[in-house]
Amino acid sequence: MARPATLIAGAALTALTLGPVVAVILRAGGLSSLGPSHWAPGDAAALRFTLWQAFLSAGCSVLLAVPVARALVRQRFPGRGALVTVMGAPFILPVIVAVMGLIAVFGRAGLVNDALGGLGLPKVDIYGLHGVVLAHVFFNLPLAVRMFLNALQAVPGERLRLAASLGLTRGAMFRLVDLPALLRVAPGAFVVIFVICLTSFAVALTLGGGPRATTVELAIYQAMRFDFDLGRAASLGLVQLAMGLGAGLVALRVARDDGFGVGRDRAALRRDGAGWVRGPDLGWIAVAALFLLVPLGAVVARGLPGLALLGADTIRAAGHSVAVASVSTALCMAWAMALAHRRGEWLALAAITVSPLVLGTGLFLMLRPFVNPFAMALPVTALVNALMGLPFALRIITPQAEALEKDFGRLRASLGLTHWAWLRLVWVPRLRRPLGFAAGLVAALAMGDLGVIALFADPDRATLPLQVYRLMGAYQMEAAAGAALLLLGLSLGAFVLLDRGGRLAEA
Repeated sequence: MARPATLIAGAALTALTLGPVVAVILRAGGLSSLGPSHWAPGDAAALRFTLWQAFLSAGCSVLLAVPVARALVRQRFPGRGALVTVMGAPFILPVIVAVMGLIAVFGRAGLVNDALGGLGLPKVDIYGLHGVVLAHVFFNLPLAVRMFLNALQAVPGERLRLAASLGLTRGAMFRLVDLPALLRVAPGAFVVIFVICLTSFAVALTLGGGPRATTVELAIYQAMRFDFDLGRAASLGLVQLAMGLGAGLVALRVARDDGFGVGRDRAALRRDGAGWVRGPDLGWIAVAALFLLVPLGAVVARGLPGLALLGADTIRAAGHSVAVASVSTALCMAWAMALAHRRGEWLALAAITVSPLVLGTGLFLMLRPFVNPFAMALPVTALVNALMGLPFALRIITPQAEALEKDFGRLRASLGLTHWAWLRLVWVPRLRRPLGFAAGLVAALAMGDLGVIALFADPDRATLPLQVYRLMGAYQMEAAAGAALLLLGLSLGAFVLLDRGGRLAEA
């Protein structure tokens, strides 16, 4: 039987996910306003493009993350822990800031095309399907790497020592140890990234390159921003929700439940990373680091001169962002601890499948009869950010939480541990690594989000991402670059602080 906390959390999640959608449907004229007959001519093509680019982006991110994560878990070198932390930065970057970094490297006048031109080779074009996929891999490869790395590090040391004593070959080690650990995480990782790419807006807007690269989220934006056709927007939003939940259902069906059992928390070094394999492992790490960190370096280089131009409005906006991120993280982690099981994870998947534009408009319509929506800008933003971060937190926490329940559930029942004693003595101490990673990820994402705040905010309640956009709109590009660098520092700082607090220092 489900605990009261689980039931309350599930009911609140359902209401906050579906309530705004229902509000938009009612405002559009009810169910009669829905259906493909209300779509624009290009909406079917947008649906096909959305599915294809999301599949390619998620597949490439997951496949490339496997050798990188295995290399990181097998190799030890100075600065490894810092590299693992910094490599996660692209996923927590505000989208427009990261896109600026990618254009600086891969754009028409970027570093890559300058090098190709110097060698007399044809230049690459970052715009179109390949540009959208490239950007999505840049954002989501770090997430997939960390999810796989956590899974590999969760293998009990006793299993590694047994494998070493049996003299398992590298192939047998992969088949019997690494592959089962990866398969427990891979379906969920693929679905989370797939759904992120389904709702992609800023990437497709900036790198799509034209109508042939329009996503469903862009079509929803056009329906609301230019036509105010809420029926069409709600129809496309429901299609997007169905695609995400369908992908989640498939992932739950193919996910593996078997694990390695309980260990005694004794660390053991991997012995299959020595010899000739060290070269390819370090090569994978170097390529991934260059791909992820060079655009990040471009953002830093452009932002340093603008730090001197930061004004009082920007500093106040940074304070708002810190407050919103703190509330969002606390609420999201409480939510995640109540819903850390497969059914809860599937339910939370709807949170990032619902179009943020539909969600924000629905919340505006729901609040307007009772309060001034603009006065609720920051609390609503914190709530929505907690909602949007919940699927990531659950995807990180749930596999190990279920393994913990499987390993210690009978002992818990025999000792008669209460729920709070179980959390304090077993659950939190043994899950401190994924809890810290999840909290850091949610805090960083909330710090850099530009979604609902753009609909609700007035000049006195801007967050730092909105302030960056306002500076760019006022053509204060140096000040915008400085504010973007400050935003990057705050996001990365929140991530490092919480992630480091949840895991043991690594060499």
